[in-house]
Amino acid sequence: MSNSFEKSINLGLGLLMYSREKVEELVEELVSRGEVARKDARQFAVELMQKGEEQREELKKLIQSEVIKALDHVNVARKEDLVTKDDIREIVKEQVRLVLREQGISKE
Repeated sequence: MSNSFEKSINLGLGLLMYSREKVEELVEELVSRGEVARKDARQFAVELMQKGEEQREELKKLIQSEVIKALDHVNVARKEDLVTKDDIREIVKEQVRLVLREQGISKE
């Protein structure tokens, strides 16, 4: 297997590790070896960068999912499970209104 072809395979498998500069270097090498036509080089580089971004997003989602599973497994509260100060204020206000209404002090 030629070195540039092997690099492109590795790039396809681990594209998220490559920077734009590395992708451009790889594409230039493929063009110089005649494995990619010069006219197709830019589009090929764009496609590789898009694939890398897709892989990064997939990896990010996978990691987030696994972290959530791990936290659920150890029964740790998540941010959305916590009550904020503003939530507590609203609950207290509503309770005060309810008590005042029940005592006939307020007609809200």
